[in-house]
Amino acid sequence: MVDTPTADSPAEPDITHVNPAAEKTWFGHPRQLARMFTTEMWERFGYYGMRALLTLYLTQHFMFGDREATGLYGGYTALVYLTPLIGGYLADQYLGSKRAVKFGAIVMSLGYLILCFGGPTAKPHATIDGQRYEVSIGKSAEGKEVRYVVDGAKKLEIKGNDDGSVDLLDAGAVARKVEKGKFESGADRNAFYVMVMLIALSMVSVGNGFFKPNISTMVGELYEQGDRRRDSGFTIFYMGINTGSLFSQILCPWLAVAYGWSWGFGLAAIGMMISWSLIQFNGGKLAGYGEPPAKPGVNSQQWIIYAVALCVVPLFYLLYVNLMHSAAPAAGSGFIGYVVSLPLMGKLLFGSFLIGVPAILIWSFFAGSRTELQMMLAAMGLIVFNVVFWTLFEQAGSSLTLFADRNTDLSVFGLFTITAGQTQFFNAAFIVLLAPFMSLLWTALAKRGLEPSIPVKFGIALIGVAAGFLLLVWGAQYADANFQVGIWWLAGLYFIHSFAELCISPVGLSMITKLSIARVVGLMMGVWFLSISVAQYVAGVVAQFASVETVGGQVTNLKTSLLVYVDVFTTISIAAIILGVLLLLLSWPLKYWMHGVK
Repeated sequence: MVDTPTADSPAEPDITHVNPAAEKTWFGHPRQLARMFTTEMWERFGYYGMRALLTLYLTQHFMFGDREATGLYGGYTALVYLTPLIGGYLADQYLGSKRAVKFGAIVMSLGYLILCFGGPTAKPHATIDGQRYEVSIGKSAEGKEVRYVVDGAKKLEIKGNDDGSVDLLDAGAVARKVEKGKFESGADRNAFYVMVMLIALSMVSVGNGFFKPNISTMVGELYEQGDRRRDSGFTIFYMGINTGSLFSQILCPWLAVAYGWSWGFGLAAIGMMISWSLIQFNGGKLAGYGEPPAKPGVNSQQWIIYAVALCVVPLFYLLYVNLMHSAAPAAGSGFIGYVVSLPLMGKLLFGSFLIGVPAILIWSFFAGSRTELQMMLAAMGLIVFNVVFWTLFEQAGSSLTLFADRNTDLSVFGLFTITAGQTQFFNAAFIVLLAPFMSLLWTALAKRGLEPSIPVKFGIALIGVAAGFLLLVWGAQYADANFQVGIWWLAGLYFIHSFAELCISPVGLSMITKLSIARVVGLMMGVWFLSISVAQYVAGVVAQFASVETVGGQVTNLKTSLLVYVDVFTTISIAAIILGVLLLLLSWPLKYWMHGVK
């Protein structure tokens, strides 16, 4: 997860005049923290519950191919992490955090509810040598779901071969062999319900922009400057994030499998509505927190902002449509061909990042001192490596979820079976377990003067995310006869990735505030969130390289899919290790440029 709230530096002097014994407290903190904790818990319940379903929903209900599904997922998460830049600014200048949170919660709730109306499942078909055939879904003698080509009165089972050809089987015998490239799968989707789904994603993207940055702002307002309870308060708040995500990633996928997609998305919507109600009906407990700025005309301006925000929904819809219909670059076109083939969303994100980073550094060269320039260089360097980490880490919702669905034996000790979407709960569970340990570890190392510097922690995180993928690659060597690995290999990956996340996520925002020139701290925070948004988009692109040919949402050759995933995971692991080692080598000059910032 990349939504770790971060407090100010714990090195601030304790100048608070608040006596916890003289006020009503919650675990020694302002009692309002309990409501903030619960509000965020239910919001994250909705968000992560929906996210756990999205890729599977796109591939199994709408029967998009892997490339389209992972591309849409990457675009969606990119916008989710980009919109808080604008939502935070509007709250600061006009709305106030409380109004922004309530508006965002309403829009997100509606988005989740709209996802419940997905219409009928897409109807798969296949084109063989230019002729179109209906594809039906049935059960094999072993009870496994299979796809059949309907050829007149015959139903021929589809079986993909290692060489890319396809066998059509009649009672287990090859009735027809289709050469590589002559078998094309597709699906007839209801265009109206595809539009409904994209509108829902657009609404969630907009609503999140108002909710996500401002609930953290309200938590910060609970503490006076210098209050040493602030850091631990944000830590408690962060536990709300993980608690919500943990339970939603168990319950929402289970409901979706047991009763249908609408039940899973509906539960996410309920979580979001509970979150809204906690802020809307707070009994005066939040009076004075998150209020609008004292400016004339603020009350009338809020309605204009709400209207404009809703007008952004069609704009995001068009971005999604453009992303969904983007064509792959032509073979041999090189880097230029790749850039030209990028959808509009990709061009906007990459363009903003590639222009913004050098522009800020050039400004720092002329406007700042040598020390400030060096600190900004260190910050920008770490931001670039941050993009790499989250690009690989965020395979969780796309390629790793599809790997779980296709090439993982989801049986737990033979007692029960979990769903592919539920495997994402491993990350939240391990974060809850590891966070206290990691906090104690860093504290103990700091007392001995051995705590790693921020660049070293970033380097460890990169090598850690690579180690997680390599563990899964190792596990692939022990795949069963169905080309599936045991679930504990996947759990091991998430354990290592959670450890890596705790090396990088809690220090990111704090690092930016400490290294940035004071006049551009807000802008640098924007660049930080932009880097995460870029990473989410690139994560979708990387997942596209792991695309596997499917028929009606099903892989016809699990051996081929296993080999594809192993190849992609190995490649990105090698890249991450190289970059992680490079960062470790650069840690000394970066530490020097940071001038004592820890």
